[in-house]
Amino acid sequence: MNPTNSPQAPRGNFKRGMRGKSMRRGSDRAIPQKKAPDVIPPIAEGVIRIVPLGGVEEVGRNCTAIEFGDDIIVVDCGIQFTDAETPGVDYILPNTKYIEERKSKVRAMVITHGHLDHIGGIPYIMNRIGNPPLYVREFGALLIKKRQEEFPHMPALDIRVVDKDDKSIAITPNLKVRFFGLTHSIPDSTGVIIETPFGDIVNTGDVRVENENGVIAPKEIEQYKMFKDRNVLLFTMDSTGIEKGGFSPSEVSILKNIDAIVKDAPGRVIIATFASQVERIIEFFLMAKRYGKKVVIEGRSMKNNVEIIKHLNLVDVDHVIGVEEIEKYPPNKVMMIATGAQGEEFAALMRMSNKTHKFLKLQRSDTIILSSSIIPGNERAVAKLKDNLFRNDAKIITYLDSDVHTSGHAKRGEMEWVHKQIPYKFFMPVHGHHYMLKMHAEFAAQLGCPRENILVPDNGSLIEIQDKGTKFVRLGVKAPSEDMVVEGFSVGDVSEVLIRDRKMLAEEGFVVVVAMVQKSGHLKKSPDIISRGFIYLRESQELLSETRHIIKRAIESTTVGMNPINFDYAKNAVSEDVARFLFQKTMKKPIIIPVILGV
Repeated sequence: MNPTNSPQAPRGNFKRGMRGKSMRRGSDRAIPQKKAPDVIPPIAEGVIRIVPLGGVEEVGRNCTAIEFGDDIIVVDCGIQFTDAETPGVDYILPNTKYIEERKSKVRAMVITHGHLDHIGGIPYIMNRIGNPPLYVREFGALLIKKRQEEFPHMPALDIRVVDKDDKSIAITPNLKVRFFGLTHSIPDSTGVIIETPFGDIVNTGDVRVENENGVIAPKEIEQYKMFKDRNVLLFTMDSTGIEKGGFSPSEVSILKNIDAIVKDAPGRVIIATFASQVERIIEFFLMAKRYGKKVVIEGRSMKNNVEIIKHLNLVDVDHVIGVEEIEKYPPNKVMMIATGAQGEEFAALMRMSNKTHKFLKLQRSDTIILSSSIIPGNERAVAKLKDNLFRNDAKIITYLDSDVHTSGHAKRGEMEWVHKQIPYKFFMPVHGHHYMLKMHAEFAAQLGCPRENILVPDNGSLIEIQDKGTKFVRLGVKAPSEDMVVEGFSVGDVSEVLIRDRKMLAEEGFVVVVAMVQKSGHLKKSPDIISRGFIYLRESQELLSETRHIIKRAIESTTVGMNPINFDYAKNAVSEDVARFLFQKTMKKPIIIPVILGV
């Protein structure tokens, strides 16, 4: 969007310069001039370059490029969900311009697991980077294929399914990839080892450690044994749980608690969880079978994942019934597994809570288990959901009052244990907001990693391991790191001015001024004013009358005697004068859109 054409209302300094000069006025903060892109030096011989393209200034859109010589391997390609700061945007993608400009060097993409913050960007990005082979475990492959069905116009993906126990896969003569098993909250979660001539680069993806009251499970000890004899040059680890001390409750204890609730529930059991908690969902099916309950599945993503569970024959699902059949069974013989625990407006749980669900009305005997934590940013939506649920007098159980959920991200106790299993030389925290990465870096230093061997990156940072693996440095230039967004069918940069205008429309509304100017420069009739989201016009007749006077004066002082009439001059005058006047009268700053016609 070109700032000089934006209908943005003047803000802050309303002083008009020379009458009619085409000037951008709009914000009390200056619009930053687009800085010329950094000139990125070619990678030197014997240097490993690590470029975080997303996921190190936010939770989401995880994507990192590893470059050595003429080869690049990309680890993960996720999306970030939007919030009130990005109105009109569907998803935020990692900025992949660095590898798009070097797509002839991209040899592979490797995926740690199937959550959308690690695979969601694939349909939008793969074609831009040359559609390289994609290495992923089986469950992640099925999720990627399922999502790709929504993009039939895109080239077919070259998906290569691997196993965590596979030996090293030679991607190029100098770079090999190996996967290793670890614990998260979705089947087939793995870490990735990039083997280079100077040592291993280890990426955990998202990780937690199964334990019982701080005692590490034997399977975890077995999974990390492989690192004792490896030369780990660089370790990068998930930082999402760094603020929380101690150890997470074990998944076994969570399931034991939920099992007891299901067993003793007097009526229907409704369990709301993330659709990605597949291993937990499998256990819910087993619980239902154990207590003779039919299972109802609600939520599109939940149904998709259950279809994958069925396809892989991970659990018997012959006791699933449709939601329309729910009244055919006694309440104590029904379990519903649903999405919507984040307070999504149209999710099944919200519709149940506000009595708009077509087939299910909540009853006093119902037990509702919210088996998920609150994603940051969803606090208000979840509070609204809980308000509505509690108005129905059903029994509500959340992770705050009972152990019915454990995170997929390691707390500090688990993180410390993982750090001690991997004898690394250099450390770079990833996956989280900047403050999380800084806290993780400090934590690594406390555990004994020399501070000069720790770097905290930003999106687009160029991190290099130089001198045959002896120096760990950040270059003074950056790869492109501005947000890339998905808006409908469009993928690309988002204009700061565009987002600001959308926010202003939401916060202040807009005023359209329609005026017809005769050849003499005088108005043909009183101007029309259309307003949305600013004031209620019928109750503001006096203000409208004064505004029309301001419009008439602004236009005629510019156009009378001018031949030919410069309508841009007149529009600037109207925008500035009306904006200043409305701000003085209402303390609001709506967008002013002048439409001036010659007659």
